[in-house]
Amino acid sequence: MMKKMELIFVPVPAIGHLVSTVEFAKLLVGRDDRFSVTLLIMKLPIEHSAVTNYIHSVSASLSGSIRFVHLPEPDSDSSNSNPSSSSPSVLVHNMIEKQKPLVRDAVHQLTRSESGQLAGIVFDMICPSIVDVATELGVPSYVFFTSSAACLALMFHLQTLKDHQGVDITEFADSDAELVVPGFVNSVPARVLPAGAVDKEGGGSMTFLNRVRRFREAKGILVNTFMELESHAINSFVDGKTPPIYTVGPLLNLHNADNQKQDGDLDVIQWLDDQPTSSVVFLCFGSGGAFHMDQIKEIAIGLENSGHRFLWTLRRPPPKGKIAMPSDYVNLEEVLPEGFLDRTSKIGKIIGWAPQTAILAHSAIGGFISHCGWNSTLESIWYGVPVATWPMYAEQQLNAFQIVKELEIGVEIRLDYKKDTSDIVNAQEIGSRIRSLMEDSNDIKINRAKMKEKCMKALMEGGSSNSSLQDLIGDMITNIS
Repeated sequence: MMKKMELIFVPVPAIGHLVSTVEFAKLLVGRDDRFSVTLLIMKLPIEHSAVTNYIHSVSASLSGSIRFVHLPEPDSDSSNSNPSSSSPSVLVHNMIEKQKPLVRDAVHQLTRSESGQLAGIVFDMICPSIVDVATELGVPSYVFFTSSAACLALMFHLQTLKDHQGVDITEFADSDAELVVPGFVNSVPARVLPAGAVDKEGGGSMTFLNRVRRFREAKGILVNTFMELESHAINSFVDGKTPPIYTVGPLLNLHNADNQKQDGDLDVIQWLDDQPTSSVVFLCFGSGGAFHMDQIKEIAIGLENSGHRFLWTLRRPPPKGKIAMPSDYVNLEEVLPEGFLDRTSKIGKIIGWAPQTAILAHSAIGGFISHCGWNSTLESIWYGVPVATWPMYAEQQLNAFQIVKELEIGVEIRLDYKKDTSDIVNAQEIGSRIRSLMEDSNDIKINRAKMKEKCMKALMEGGSSNSSLQDLIGDMITNIS
């Protein structure tokens, strides 16, 4: 019997990163049964029930070639600096650094106990220091990049500006500069750059640049995208100055769209079943998206005035200064305009945590107001649902710019909105953008329909992502032989 080639994956245990990682593992072992995958699950201080539930539900359905190994908690470090003085990216970096010895121990233990050959370590884009573990063991390492190829192109460009041209990229923060970036057709406004990239005060920019430098040490970068969506960005990497880029997407958990198990999910789907085709605008802002009360009221008034049916995922932000995920409201009336629920009871529904893929898959959905997380962007393309952009954090502003300006498959509510800002999008603007989004005959819907078809073809036999995966498998085997 032939020895298995073992790949160890080190994902970030956040739902937006973990789902696409598991989908890639399934794709890989499904394509080539010589591979087996072990996912090392870190324990982070921010626990999210969606992650726990997801691992529990998916474990039962996975083949024996994929397994989860849960790492122990890292030693607490009382010498840690004040979290409030660091940017989110620095805090995450520090958390991952504490995990490195645990990852190293787990890899050593797995390699001792397994009869197969260790083919490499695949680490999340937020965990690049794990490359050190691979280097120590003398095995190849690969970056799993959960955002767009355009975002990757921007990251390499900013690092080049800093390291080869001496540009202080933190000077772009809050500036009106326009950057000419390889990988983008249009010049990129500085206001849509990821906040971490230009953060001077909390040290985020240094962390951001170090992350990109480590990418260059990998044997390859696996990107959750497909050639037809981002050909301009992907073709910008052919200069040989980066590791090989493999487009392996879209990596989507479509199983949830067809298989609803929770009563609350069924209630939402049953409500959508009663709505006319393409009549409902869906508002959802990701696992970390939540607004303060003043903005919630403007959204409510805008929805009511738009005249359109709506399904709104409304969640409570964590207490100020506390690192936690948003939670569901117990009493919606405390944050909504008086009488809103009664007046909209026949045309609207407000929910907490949403089964997003199942909702986007439903024929009643005609538009999607989104935080523009990359997974949500790919899901909306797969299901052909037009998007109105309302980014919140991380690289979502850049994704919004790409959706509206580069790809022309969405309308703009905001491109540069940032979570925890004092900026308020008023009800009139929201209502106007919803009407624009839901118009029957616009170019965006035509562009969406074309891209939906290309998206599905990419994964088929002979498709661009299918071929890229085959190239990756060939290179992985070459890299260990």
